[in-house]
Amino acid sequence: MTTDSLFQPSVVAFFDKDSSTFSYVVKDPASSSCAIIDSVLDFDYASGGTSHKGADAIIEYVTTHKLKVEWLIETHVHADHLSAAPYIQKKLGGKIAIGKHITTVQETFAKVFNEGADFLHDGSQFDFLFEDGEQFYIGEMQCTAIHTPGHTPACFTHVLGDAVFVGDTLFMPDAGTARADFPGGDAGVLYDSVQKILALPEEYRIFMCHDYCPNGRELKYQTTVKEQRELNIHVKESISKKTFVELRETRDKTLAMPRLILPALQINMRAGHMPKPEDNGLSYLKIPLNAFK
Repeated sequence: MTTDSLFQPSVVAFFDKDSSTFSYVVKDPASSSCAIIDSVLDFDYASGGTSHKGADAIIEYVTTHKLKVEWLIETHVHADHLSAAPYIQKKLGGKIAIGKHITTVQETFAKVFNEGADFLHDGSQFDFLFEDGEQFYIGEMQCTAIHTPGHTPACFTHVLGDAVFVGDTLFMPDAGTARADFPGGDAGVLYDSVQKILALPEEYRIFMCHDYCPNGRELKYQTTVKEQRELNIHVKESISKKTFVELRETRDKTLAMPRLILPALQINMRAGHMPKPEDNGLSYLKIPLNAFK
């Protein structure tokens, strides 16, 4: 199958500099329907303040182009930024969706944050949970959700026409792959997941969730399956699973935790919703001491 026989959606990227995160508006070429992927809520850690500059830019684009939002997709429970999906949903509609293995992540981190009985571990905070291999539609464009764990248990890759959204599973070829040392992560599982992506047709476009501009190069967010097969420094065709696991586990030991991991996990496992306000009307986040040392 070639891209000539597939929908080729238009993809518009929005970049959050603070977390080096790309969000996307992906439009069905045959209609006004679209999906928004991995939106970002602006968050100032020092003050605890939230704002919506990045989300409002997406909303303005969708509104200006008279698009219909059908999906607000989270590729996984992000540890480096807070989701703006509920804020965008209130303005534009659409279903907030994530992979069904969100329940594993909720179970794990409900213990870390000592969540009470009111916090459900069934994914019900989201409007839709994708099954592995599930087909869905954006307008008339057929899409497929692929379970690609390893970075986290709930990571999914979404193939929207010829456009592939990999979350943190892959980075640009000169940056390799995501870390695999978070709770529930596994380098060997990550390698196997990457092979699912590399098995897609070589001309498919791959869109990054992050880019950290290694060696000072310019910011990039798009590559292809072919480029990843040939050039990715961690998983190109000449690198064995054994070599990858050794490389990934060695590198992960040198990495610090993401700056926003503690607030991000608490919010994102709730589908971007804030914890229930306390009797003074304020929501609170917890800082578990020594949980990730």
